[in-house]
Amino acid sequence: MKIRWRLRMAAAQREVWTGTELRRLLAERAGLELSAASVSALLTKEPTQIKLSTLIALCTALDCTADDLFEIDTTPVEQIAPSPRPVVSEPKTATARGRSMPPM
Repeated sequence: MKIRWRLRMAAAQREVWTGTELRRLLAERAGLELSAASVSALLTKEPTQIKLSTLIALCTALDCTADDLFEIDTTPVEQIAPSPRPVVSEPKTATARGRSMPPM
């Protein structure tokens, strides 16, 4: 499964083309003041995490839902099977007292 961040597309569909416009809408409609760098990062990069308050503000400012901001691809991701562990031979007795050495 893959989640894609679609803020730029959602903003463009609502005629919001720049970070400055989005910043203004966030302040006016949602009361959220974000730095220009933060808005730019939201528009250009896929966030690894997002505060719920920021998500709500984006939805309020753009008059959209979270479904408009995220695209979820439910195609199963092929998982790589773990490689089998090497078989360890029995420890060999190495001392006169019969103590075994740990496996190599």
